[in-house]
Amino acid sequence: MRFSFDGKEIEAEPGQSVGAALIAAGYRSWRTTRHGGAPRGVFCGIGVCFDCLVTVNGRPSQRACLTEARPGDRIEPQEGAGRDDLAC
Repeated sequence: MRFSFDGKEIEAEPGQSVGAALIAAGYRSWRTTRHGGAPRGVFCGIGVCFDCLVTVNGRPSQRACLTEARPGDRIEPQEGAGRDDLAC
């Protein structure tokens, strides 16, 4: 099955997380920090660190490591935490 990431089609296995599918597709980072623009991707892989945040179908701050990839999902990279009141 496929979903889109930043306008590109990504192949994923059923039950695979968005983070795992992005790594398999060659991506290592898909979020930048609000201050300094440092790249972030999967760090802990268990939903603790929030480094892998993405926007899924218009909903910001979804943890890619815990979000199951679904056919037709539209995933977008994210800057910061997706909220202006958080500094990460």
